[in-house]
Amino acid sequence: MKNLYINTRFFFSLIGVGIVYVLAFFFPVLMWAAHILLLVCFLAAMVDYLLLFNQKEGVLAQRILPEKLSNGDENFVKIDIKNQYSFKISTKIIDEIPFQFQKRDFLITKNIEPGRNTYFQYSLEPKERGEYSFGNLNVYVSSPLGFVSKRFNFQKDAMLPAYPSFVHLRKYELMALQSEFMLGGIKKVRKLGHTMEFEQIKEYVPGDDIRTINWKATSKTNRLMVNQFQDEKSQRIFILIDKGRTMKMPFNGLSLLDYSINAAMALSHIILKKGDRAGMMTFSKKTENKIAAENKSGQLKKISEALYNIKTDFFESDFNWLYQDVKYSLNQRSLVLLFTNFETLDGLNRQLKYLRGIAKNHLLVVVFFKNAELQNLIHKNPENMQEVYDEIVAEKFEFEKKLIIQELRKYGIYTVYTLPENLNIDVINKYLEIKARGIL
Repeated sequence: MKNLYINTRFFFSLIGVGIVYVLAFFFPVLMWAAHILLLVCFLAAMVDYLLLFNQKEGVLAQRILPEKLSNGDENFVKIDIKNQYSFKISTKIIDEIPFQFQKRDFLITKNIEPGRNTYFQYSLEPKERGEYSFGNLNVYVSSPLGFVSKRFNFQKDAMLPAYPSFVHLRKYELMALQSEFMLGGIKKVRKLGHTMEFEQIKEYVPGDDIRTINWKATSKTNRLMVNQFQDEKSQRIFILIDKGRTMKMPFNGLSLLDYSINAAMALSHIILKKGDRAGMMTFSKKTENKIAAENKSGQLKKISEALYNIKTDFFESDFNWLYQDVKYSLNQRSLVLLFTNFETLDGLNRQLKYLRGIAKNHLLVVVFFKNAELQNLIHKNPENMQEVYDEIVAEKFEFEKKLIIQELRKYGIYTVYTLPENLNIDVINKYLEIKARGIL
């Protein structure tokens, strides 16, 4: 009986019968009608009960989960339900989704013909990495009478890990492999010189760079021939991720650390597809999660596993320790992308000598973030004095960010200053630009 639930239709029927009994107090002729209606109501409930509970497996349901969840992206959960009753049923589906989503109003209703399946899906968007546990898939079934429902339970205690964002990797790959353009086709990248590997000699076609003409081959074949080059491969690209307190700041539900991890995942995928070596390291009070820069088949999975359990802390990151570790770990010149966040020029100046030390031996790109809330204040038309003050303060912070960029450029340190939601594309663009310009 624990799977028996009485529907509101039964209670409304009893209310209707009660109204007839009240009327029978004034019109005694209605008393027999009230008795008959009450009997019919209980008989209908009994028939409904027998219809639903006479068949043990009247409904079969299956929750189809992905292998893992992609953090910060839409992930689809599919449900397949089959009606094995000989009559049409109404179902209410309540899936006990992980508590992290705080979704208390999950309810999907479906009507299913006898012997037929219904197939649908819903989406979940995790905002943090870790383990997500699903409870029961509950299906409440009602017959056409609708007086009672029977509950069916399926697939209890399923667990899914949420990994750094991976669902858009293929999209970034297709866009990035169009080497003539920046990601999204926004602007063309002009190649400077030929710091690339020689590939072959081919016949000249209109549009080829005349500086690549091979005059010796041209004289031998009596046709205009040019040298063809490809981007230099096996360059070392190292990703450093700050997991100190400055990376705890949230935007749209994701922390700056999670945005950085998702961008590191997307960038590593592009680096490996371009034939370069991808490596990474995280740091706060000390350096952790070190992955040597390699271009092996399992490198992306190794990076993904290292990024899976990274958490922020409330310490101020030790850039001195980072400088020492980079100095002894990276023996060859590499492209180093540092994901961190500087809110003030004073904050930068405290760490600048260590950044200059890294930039002395490597090509350093510092990636830090625009404050999306401040951007909204700057571009908002103030309507009162308080909003004017807010806009002035926001402009002051934005101006300080520009001073940070200028200070870094003074010492040959490149920057990516972007909104968190644009981080993936802007970081990949910077990598492609550096590759195209041959400045590594």
